[in-house]
Amino acid sequence: MSLAPPADLPPAPASQAGPARTGAPMPHIVAVTSGKGGVGKTFVAANLAAALARGGRRVLVLDADLGLANLDVVLNLFPKITLHDVFTGKHSLAEAILPAPGGFSVLLAGSGMVEYSRMTAEVREQLQALVAEVSPKFDHVLLDTGAGISDVVLYTVSLAAEVLVVATPEPTSLTDAYATIKVLATTQGRRRVHLLVNQVRKPGEARTVRAQLQQVVDRYVNPALEPGSGAVRLELVGEVPVDPAVREAVLRRQLLLEAMPGTAAAMAIVNAAARMPS
Repeated sequence: MSLAPPADLPPAPASQAGPARTGAPMPHIVAVTSGKGGVGKTFVAANLAAALARGGRRVLVLDADLGLANLDVVLNLFPKITLHDVFTGKHSLAEAILPAPGGFSVLLAGSGMVEYSRMTAEVREQLQALVAEVSPKFDHVLLDTGAGISDVVLYTVSLAAEVLVVATPEPTSLTDAYATIKVLATTQGRRRVHLLVNQVRKPGEARTVRAQLQQVVDRYVNPALEPGSGAVRLELVGEVPVDPAVREAVLRRQLLLEAMPGTAAAMAIVNAAARMPS
């Protein structure tokens, strides 16, 4: 199956692109993002965190999908204090960080936070200050972003040293993943993007997906980059197979690694965590 690139994307406005990556985000901050919604991004982020915590790491997952947060649903948590309370000064950051099943910590956003669905100078400053304050306290910080390439998503990604794009083998997911990679390369100077392919139906399918995406990036993105700035390279972190246990864990609002650690999908996530950037 060949991957046709979408129509050429216009340059992102300055308000959407996020800052050029001239600063130095802490190396243990990873943005977990996706082009298309519904690919299992939050499920992957939560279970990767649990796998990393198993190794004795201090791990935080920050729910950065400020408009449609659902990390609390995945983990069956009912927070009384959210990011909204921190941003409005009602509670401290320390009060908002909660223990999660799986041995890691979470900082949850309230769903339907309309005032944070668009990037403003205030939201930009609050997010930057939040990440700067919390990151020294953990060995790994995973930013579970919203899907797509909105201004809030792109700015959140710009706060991370590394990016993990979650995709599925479906053509719509691949097309949107390509669009995300292109925008990150052209607006943030990203030259290394990590890839995890979810819902694969046969072993090795992720390698095919990675090769397809890399081929399109080499044809349409890399030639247009500034000479001498390097080429965009996709690094495959792993693949997670289609597994009935995933749906069962989601419906039960449990971490797969906690509820069914011996399943194929759970073991695949553990393997992927071992190849996560650190």
